[in-house]
Amino acid sequence: MEKVNSMKDRLMEIILAKSFQYSEEPTFKLVSGGVSNFYFNCKPTMLDPEGKELIGRLIFSRIRELQVAGIGGLELGSVPISSAVSLISQLEGQPIKEFIVRKEKKDHGIPAKVEGEWDAGEKVVVVDDVITTGGSTIKAIEAVQKLGLEVAKVVVLVDREEMNGRQNIEKLCPQVEPLIKRTEVMALYKERIAQSAKRGAQE
Repeated sequence: MEKVNSMKDRLMEIILAKSFQYSEEPTFKLVSGGVSNFYFNCKPTMLDPEGKELIGRLIFSRIRELQVAGIGGLELGSVPISSAVSLISQLEGQPIKEFIVRKEKKDHGIPAKVEGEWDAGEKVVVVDDVITTGGSTIKAIEAVQKLGLEVAKVVVLVDREEMNGRQNIEKLCPQVEPLIKRTEVMALYKERIAQSAKRGAQE
């Protein structure tokens, strides 16, 4: 548990440095159409080598006991996450297949909404980078359920803790777990601001 906590602390530091912005006035426009005073762009963290490994190991530690066959979600936000977890699962001797839910069905070759290999009835985990309204996560859940797959759990990198996003997802899958919550990042952000101010006063 101590190792997991230290990995989470390090991941939060990377998110704060690479993926979080804050403004006293609401200036960040969201996909949902709203405006917020904080913004998460998790792609720099997910594409960072250390960030990717931490995400993969943290999520694998939370799902390894579920004995799931697959992991994935809606492109694009879920792909670096599911890739990281799938790789770690192979390295840990408990391979979990990866799948990708397309936003639009492929219109050439063999049309497919979901890329990957699966058998109906298999248990899977759906992942996403950020929960706001939960819309993209819900689309992924509905797509894999249509294939006859059972969604055992949803894991997201960051929960913005607003717009009932988590509650919306829980209507389709009761097991929803964020690695990191917005309030945790905000607390770390304020702590770093206070430390910086203290150093400035001492100089």
